[in-house]
Amino acid sequence: MTAVRREAFGRMPPEEGGGEVEKFVLQSDSVRVEILSFGCIIATLETKDRDGQFSDVVLGFDTLEAYRGKHPFFGAVVGRVANRIARGRFSLGGKEYQLFINNGPNSLHGGAKGFDKVLWSPQVLPNGVRFFRLSPDGEEGYPGDLKVWVTYTLSGSELAINYQAQTSKTTPISLTNHSYFNLAGQGSRDVYDHEISIEADSYLPVDDTKIPTGEVAAVQGTGFDLRQPVELGKHLQKFHLDGFDHNFCLHQGQDRRLVARVFHPPTGRTMEVHSTQPGIQFYTGNNLDGSLKGKGAATYPKHSALCLETQNWPDAVNKPHFPNVLLHPGEEYNHTTWLVFSTA
Repeated sequence: MTAVRREAFGRMPPEEGGGEVEKFVLQSDSVRVEILSFGCIIATLETKDRDGQFSDVVLGFDTLEAYRGKHPFFGAVVGRVANRIARGRFSLGGKEYQLFINNGPNSLHGGAKGFDKVLWSPQVLPNGVRFFRLSPDGEEGYPGDLKVWVTYTLSGSELAINYQAQTSKTTPISLTNHSYFNLAGQGSRDVYDHEISIEADSYLPVDDTKIPTGEVAAVQGTGFDLRQPVELGKHLQKFHLDGFDHNFCLHQGQDRRLVARVFHPPTGRTMEVHSTQPGIQFYTGNNLDGSLKGKGAATYPKHSALCLETQNWPDAVNKPHFPNVLLHPGEEYNHTTWLVFSTA
């Protein structure tokens, strides 16, 4: 059984329409998760180690003020389009659209005020919570009124995140959750002792602004071959990598499938990622620099967490040979990602 309760977390300032931000606590016998109605943020995710001890395994903050400030999307749902769009530009039906540029020369994670920085309307479910918002036509430069539902449900040791959307005009859409994980517990120094595997035969090489070049490259014989588990720190050293911030190309299809697995030998914590999405962005917290004060006054240095963002491929709206990222009126966008926790 999953217990669900709601409590106040803070208020939006009057200049942003006021409104109460709530925290929803989902609890089973093995997982406890706290989710905010601001940005659909996973603020806390506690799981057991092999001795039955709970620890919070996601980075984040203690206050709404900190989440409203500048930070690297801790725990949030990002959209309309996760990841990068080259020069913030795309064409649809003969019309060119210009988005806000917020990442070098590119647009990242929805623009200046994406889905991570807005208040969503919650609805409590028997084993979770569903959030809704209407992203109006022209918001952040995107076409169409977009209705979006994000549903979190907890069943035992499995947290499911479902994304649904409908649009009034053809628009690109790619939604993901941007949680930063450290299975040793948030505030731990690094993730070098984590073992990672990703079920992908190919990945997307990027230019120096992190935009895919268009090539779909085989992982075979490269540092991007994570089909068998590797210990992250040793692997980065072996291949002289500063870290990962790349899309791995998953086997195509609408069915649920295992796409990644993380194991932390010292605690025995394991997290499997299952998804229906065509890609997963593996990011090793390369831009964390210890400057943000996190939960319990923890600092978050470089490589102190990793992200496994299930999504469409970056810049797909400008790359016709990438998986389709367009949603048309009358269609439904519907993807689910499952995080499954266990101990070994």
